[in-house]
Amino acid sequence: MKRKIGIVGATGYTGVELLRLLVSHPAVEITCVTSREHAGSRVDAMFPNLRGYLDLTFTAPSDEALSACDLVFFATPNGIAMKSAQTLLDAGTKVIDLAADFRIKDIAVWEKWYGMQHASPHLVEEAVYGLPELNRAAIRNARLVANPGCYPTAVTLGLLPLVENNLIDVAGIIADTKSGVSGAGRKAEVHTLLAEAGDNFKAYAVAGHRHQPEIAQTLSTIAQTAISPVFVPHLLPMIRGIHATLYAMLTTEADLQQLYATRYAAEPFVDVMPAGSHPETRSVRGANVCRMAIHRPGNGQRVVVLSVIDNLVKGAAGQAVQNMNLMLDLAEGTALQQPGLLP
Repeated sequence: MKRKIGIVGATGYTGVELLRLLVSHPAVEITCVTSREHAGSRVDAMFPNLRGYLDLTFTAPSDEALSACDLVFFATPNGIAMKSAQTLLDAGTKVIDLAADFRIKDIAVWEKWYGMQHASPHLVEEAVYGLPELNRAAIRNARLVANPGCYPTAVTLGLLPLVENNLIDVAGIIADTKSGVSGAGRKAEVHTLLAEAGDNFKAYAVAGHRHQPEIAQTLSTIAQTAISPVFVPHLLPMIRGIHATLYAMLTTEADLQQLYATRYAAEPFVDVMPAGSHPETRSVRGANVCRMAIHRPGNGQRVVVLSVIDNLVKGAAGQAVQNMNLMLDLAEGTALQQPGLLP
């Protein structure tokens, strides 16, 4: 019997990406797709790429309909899932939040960065951070998963072997990151207009970005010491993709290529490229893969890791489906084996 799946707020880019992946999943059935604004209209009228794959209309959110699902995704803005998760959990429905409501364990830190009072702080401690390469066993047993942010996924996976093995000076980590405009969401804003973002390149939020405390929390937990990396995001004149260039100083000698190859050998969605490689964002476009390469310029003490993902797939919807597969005891890679799209 197929598992019943609901999606709350499926009118954004992560929502339609979830739908695109799930309609070809052999073990699940999408039974509920909600939108208050578009209730009553067909999903494939908004997203014509789904014509012939999904015969549903948007409905207004209903606790009864969502509670009948085995698992519900929240592809909603920050602050929505935290108001509804408890009702679904009480009904036995598992929850994956693609926003940030359950990512930050320190409630005061979360409220500072997200500018609102947390509606269900009691659930934050229970929520499992949904990075399978780090928390696979806990995800399998979870009722509530906080899907990681896009930048934190690329940065954390790129640094994970170095931090786990205490090979770098954690006080000097620099994460120089770039994202396509779809990372800003499906909304009308001047800075994402074609005439503003096209033929343009700029840094933003240098003084502070919401993903910095998420990255710091995860790396600090791994290292068992406080880490606060320099994190600088940039906006690229393209639709999809994240490129993270990560800098750190080595504190001990190691065969980094072998270290990364061994750490990720059993990970189906991390690709460690041969020494000297330069991963490209287009190689992961539409794919649930983090592709990376490790460099030591001049064979010196500085290590440079290049890490690329599709921000909407491994950085959002694809990773969420990966987590769903684990939570529902399905094969982890189901519906996620597509290669990247070229050209």
